[in-house]
Amino acid sequence: MSVRSLSHPSGVRLVGAASLTLALALGASAQDEQRLPPAPDHHDVQCAPDNGGITLPPGFCAAVVADQVGRARHIVTSPNGSLYVALADAPNGSALGGVLALRDTDGDGDADVTERFGDKGGNGIAYGFGHLFFAQNDRLLRYVLPPWRFLPIGQPKTVVSGLPADGDHVNKTVVLGGFDGYLGTLFLNIGSASNACQEENRVKGSPGIDPCPELPVRAGVWQFFAFRSNQTQDDGRRFVKGARNMVALDINPRNGRLYGVQNGRDQLHELWPDVFTPQQDLVLPSEELFRLDFGADYGWPYCFHDPERGKVLAPEYGGDGEIEGRCAQVREPLSWFPAHWAPLSMLFYTGHQFPQRYRRGAFVAFHGSRFDPVNQPEGPGYNVVFVPFGNNGLPSGDFEVFADGFAGTPEPTPETALHRPVGLAQGPDGSLYITDDKGGRIWRVVYTGN
Repeated sequence: MSVRSLSHPSGVRLVGAASLTLALALGASAQDEQRLPPAPDHHDVQCAPDNGGITLPPGFCAAVVADQVGRARHIVTSPNGSLYVALADAPNGSALGGVLALRDTDGDGDADVTERFGDKGGNGIAYGFGHLFFAQNDRLLRYVLPPWRFLPIGQPKTVVSGLPADGDHVNKTVVLGGFDGYLGTLFLNIGSASNACQEENRVKGSPGIDPCPELPVRAGVWQFFAFRSNQTQDDGRRFVKGARNMVALDINPRNGRLYGVQNGRDQLHELWPDVFTPQQDLVLPSEELFRLDFGADYGWPYCFHDPERGKVLAPEYGGDGEIEGRCAQVREPLSWFPAHWAPLSMLFYTGHQFPQRYRRGAFVAFHGSRFDPVNQPEGPGYNVVFVPFGNNGLPSGDFEVFADGFAGTPEPTPETALHRPVGLAQGPDGSLYITDDKGGRIWRVVYTGN
């Protein structure tokens, strides 16, 4: 079989992923498992009377696919309609994560076949070219999973290992390329180890380290070969820098470009009470939506975004809450969201089930604010929002709340919320799947008409 290769911008030759992985998948025996039938579409879904506890726009309803499955993080669907959910380990060690495989054989919305595999938890998951990718905190695994199978073949290969997994932000997200038409690569976020690269992390008045030593190895998005095994971080390339913790990532299929939503910094008043008031701390900084362009700098830790002023210099680096300073060279976001909502996943919708206005936009899942909701002017988050996009690859309007009510209480905190949205995925029929790592619930949102 001939294998096509593509030129990588760095001069490296990339193996044509589609040809290579098709050969791997066809080489695996399909006789040890009966081929799965096509996934039922949304017409037979039996929505829950209360939509599983969430609110949706008119014409939409939701079924509960599964419940109490553990700390359900990111989710992906395969071409045959099977679901694969990344499960995180329990913080106290009481339960180990892995991958949860789900299948709804009769199309009613309830998964009637479930399996788990893997012995360690993670956050990110992706499917493509007959393989399932699972991102743990310190490594990325790749399973052979042809589209006719429900469970992988054999043991996983390690794509990348030795990734930074200490400090404040350890969750990894995996997104498969094509960026700019180049196949065979993937993107991984590597979050910062600190809040703002202070000499003493999260200590009042501690100055920032300049230059920040984290930037060469953290606080960015890295690009790796998707189908090469046993890589280290040095084998990849830093795609963008200055991204504090960008776990919400996706490629816009209309232009092939990578986008992300940034988790902004914390504790402006707590660490710098002479500069910021408690009221400012509730609304600063913004959670920022960016298009991620190779080589770009998105400002952390030197800058943050004020929705009224734009980019301002961080107090750790001499900022007074107003001056722009070195941040004049940093990009403004394409759009922004309320402070502390904690974006954890992003999905560009490409299906044909939802009305036309949704077919060029993106959904973003927000985990929810840590602040007392009484003091959150724009609400505490705990929702999924929709951002309309134009043909030019830019947001074409303000975001709107699409799914809400996850927390189950009007004044939620991370401790009292019943559910906290995390993962988003689109099914083959255009259904939208949403995961929750607090109650372990998974929803399937369908459009039924007005």
